[in-house]
Amino acid sequence: MESEPLTYAAIGLVIGLIIGAGCYRLLSKSQRQLASLRQTLLEREHQVASLKNGVSHQLSSVHESLATIRQEADELEKKLQDDAGHWQLDQLTHRPAELTDLRPVTEPTDTLSAPATPRDYADGQNGTLSEHFGLKDKDTRDDAATPPRY
Repeated sequence: MESEPLTYAAIGLVIGLIIGAGCYRLLSKSQRQLASLRQTLLEREHQVASLKNGVSHQLSSVHESLATIRQEADELEKKLQDDAGHWQLDQLTHRPAELTDLRPVTEPTDTLSAPATPRDYADGQNGTLSEHFGLKDKDTRDDAATPPRY
C-alpha cells in the first residue's frame, strides 16, 4: 500500500506541470505579443491582398480605356481619309506620333563672332558694377575725343 501515495503524488505532479505549462502559455507576455503579431500579420496580408485586387482592377480599367481610345482613333483616321477622298484632296500622309519631331527648327547661328557688348556696360574690364562707373575725373577733358555710347 505504500505505492498508492507515491502514485498519487506522481500523477499530481504531472497534472500540475501540464496545468502550469498551459497557464504559462496563455498568460505570459511573450505569448500574448506573439499572438498579437500574428493577428497584425494576418490583417496586413489581408490589406495587401485587397490592394493587389484594387490595382489589378484599376489596370484592367486603364487597359480597356486604352483599347477604346485606339479604336476611336482608328475610326477617326478612317473618317479623315474618307473625307479627304470626298473633297478630292491628296491622300493624307500618316506620320505616327512616335516619329514626329516636336522640337522647333532653329537656324544655325554664327558662333565665330563674339557677342556684342550690351549698351549699359561700362567700357573696359570692370563692367557696370565697378566702383568708378559713371564717375569722371574733373581735370581730364577727353569728352570731345570719345563719342558717347548709346
